[in-house]
Amino acid sequence: MEALMALVTSQDPHEKEFHQAVSEVFESIKPLLDMRPEYRKAKILERLVQPERVMMFRVTWEDDAGEVHVNRGYRVQMNSAIGPYKGGLRFHPSVNLGILKFLAFEQVFKNALTTLPMGGGKGGSDFDPKGKSDSEVMRFCQAFMAELWRHIGQFIDVPAGDIGVGAREIGYLYGMYKKLANEFSGVLTGKSLNWGGSLIRPEATGYGCVYFSAEMLASRNDTLEGKVCLVSGSGNVAQYTVEKLLDLGARPVTLSDSSGYIYDEAGIDREKLAFVKQLKNIRRGRIEEYAQKYPTAVYTACEANRTCDPLWNHKADCAFPSATQNEINGTDAQNLVNNGVKVVAEGANMPTTPAGVNLFLQERILYGPGKAANAGGVSVSGLEMSQNSMRIAWPREEVDDRLRMIMKSIHRTCADAAQAAGVPGNYVTGANIAGFRKVVEAMLDQGLV
Repeated sequence: MEALMALVTSQDPHEKEFHQAVSEVFESIKPLLDMRPEYRKAKILERLVQPERVMMFRVTWEDDAGEVHVNRGYRVQMNSAIGPYKGGLRFHPSVNLGILKFLAFEQVFKNALTTLPMGGGKGGSDFDPKGKSDSEVMRFCQAFMAELWRHIGQFIDVPAGDIGVGAREIGYLYGMYKKLANEFSGVLTGKSLNWGGSLIRPEATGYGCVYFSAEMLASRNDTLEGKVCLVSGSGNVAQYTVEKLLDLGARPVTLSDSSGYIYDEAGIDREKLAFVKQLKNIRRGRIEEYAQKYPTAVYTACEANRTCDPLWNHKADCAFPSATQNEINGTDAQNLVNNGVKVVAEGANMPTTPAGVNLFLQERILYGPGKAANAGGVSVSGLEMSQNSMRIAWPREEVDDRLRMIMKSIHRTCADAAQAAGVPGNYVTGANIAGFRKVVEAMLDQGLV
């Protein structure tokens, strides 16, 4: 395993996030490999770390002033052992192949935990939709899909949204796919309700993360009622994390964006959350405006393009990192522990560094890793695929009930796997072993392909 890790590192030396994700899974599954020698013989690990297919392509588009721009587009189709590739598209300047390989690798095991038949993939571009007009975003999305469409399909690869790709972008992408493929099928998820989308899909990642945290607390005979909660980010995941926390009686007190964060000791109530939704979803403003409107809040500016470390240094019971990868380092984790946090549930993908993860496990914090805690988004994407296939639309209550049951099932699966591995309460090991076992057994069934 060490030799394979060295090979992965040497093959792609700049893909640090990918190395981090692979290393975490390898560490968790060591005992399983000792019990199942057939995994080594079949070179399962060597196969898992190599994407089945990677597409990288040029995206050429024109802005409103007539200037031509060139971006890179990607799609990483990581593993299809249990279903068509499934994973989001991310439009952000930080996007590169290493980031997408890490996200696709995590997606494989996350999707396996959902109980739904979905493989893992991820894609996107270094295009930044911030500050662009609707027309510019449309032209970029059409140029992006002009290449991507030949590699996807409802039985092949079903992309969704991610950072920088919301309902607007999904609409433009789908329109171009429909024109080129000459078909109306469930090839993208996150669609608008009036043309094939699912209720609860925008809320799903945030809702699911809170449901998972509630299950972790229930394992210690506790609830979210009255808990003070730190939430990072202010996009889709963060907004609906706050909304569901309010539903369950908790008091969220922070939100952030790339410029800084707000701390509102009085709590972010429904009126304040409605302001945040309008600010971020419609006006696309900065979170600093929240503090200008509500005097109970304090705004702290932070380093550009990074979630603030001080956000994690407030007295609280629960933390929901919902912004981006590696936003909680070892120092942040120690601050959370020192300030009384007992629950950490990851709404973002791999938002905690290895040093932070190790500290949470050492301190027996209820720590829900992203591949388990934020699986609600892709779960409802899978439910959207089911509704599209059956040509029906389930009511809101049914989708929410299914989401809640899926998150309960994920929690139970992770807890049982951790117990069987001799590390009860370790959801990292539990999630990795449970997801790994399901994918690997499918790969063995299907032979050397």
